[in-house]
Amino acid sequence: MESVSAVFAGTALALFGAALLIWTGARALHRAPVAHDVSPVASTALTTLFGVVFLGLGVWCFTLV
Repeated sequence: MESVSAVFAGTALALFGAALLIWTGARALHRAPVAHDVSPVASTALTTLFGVVFLGLGVWCFTLV
């Protein structure tokens, strides 16, 4: 039962992290703002950081299975 929870959490975190990285990359490629009323460099850097963190947590959950 514990492995089912790890697979679900890993899938959710990995999908969210990958989607966040793809979205940030597309926004940066088109030179569109990632977040409004925030420095473009800071918002792109923080969004990329959190995307990598969520993707890493998803992969870590998969190692627990």
